[in-house]
Order: sequence, then structure tokens, then C-alpha cells
Amino acid sequence: MALMNYTSQTPASSSISYIETKLARRGAKQILKMYDPDARVEGIAFIIPVDGVDMSFKLPAQVDACEQTLKASIRRPRSDTYKKVAKQAERTAWKIVADWVDAQMAMIELSQVEFMQVFMPYLYCNANQQTYFQMMKAKGFQKMLPGAVSEPKE
Repeated sequence: MALMNYTSQTPASSSISYIETKLARRGAKQILKMYDPDARVEGIAFIIPVDGVDMSFKLPAQVDACEQTLKASIRRPRSDTYKKVAKQAERTAWKIVADWVDAQMAMIELSQVEFMQVFMPYLYCNANQQTYFQMMKAKGFQKMLPGAVSEPKE
């Protein structure tokens, strides 16, 4: 299997703590964990100043999607295999987010990118509880492109 971190033994809580530390060191003023109905952390929201303006962001971990991918890759399951997959999916999803944040912060620190270049999709609107990416997706990406032709008005 070529999936990144699919055998990670790093607890999700350790990966989440690592992400919080990276964000705090970068200047996050507030960091908040968002939970799903099963009391699992589904995202980390944070406020960080960008060019002097406090901006809200949300980094999600798609644990359910990760679980489905891991289950689909199982060829010969044992009786307890699927029970273990849910915990593994949580570890894997959060470890991938932690690695991504680590890589992005390294690029920012080395002046390879600006903070907003990599975190913009995760801008978070509290009013509609969506990230910028989710709002763009709902509107249709084609309509968001520069020079996109708008529909003729009747």
C-alpha cells in the first residue's frame, strides 16, 4: 500500500498537539478544537493575524474518508480488522494534516510562499460555517476563474 502514514502509530492527540504548537509559534492568537457527534476532533480552528488583520481558519481532518479508503484497501480481513481501521484512520488522517502543516510552515519560514498562499482555502467563515474552499466549490470553480464568462442575464 502506498498511502502516506497508513500505519502511523502516532496518536491523533499527539498530531493535533503538534499542529497547535506549530500554529502558536507562527502567531495564532486562539486555537480551538471542533468535535463531531462521536466526540472525535474533526477540525482545528484558529485565529492568526495576516498583514495586521485577524483571520479565522479551519483545518479539517477527513477521518471518515480516510477510513473508507483504508477499508477499500483491505484484501483479506480478519474478524477484528474493521474494528481497528476506525482508530487507524483517525491516527492516519491527523498525522497527514500534521505533516502538511509542518511542510507549509517550513516553506513559509524559508520565504518560499506566503501564509495566505497555502492557507487561503482554509479561511473560515463563522456565519455559514464553511471554509473558503467549500464556498468556492458550492459556487462552481469554473465561475471563480479569472476571465470567466458569466451567464447572460434575461
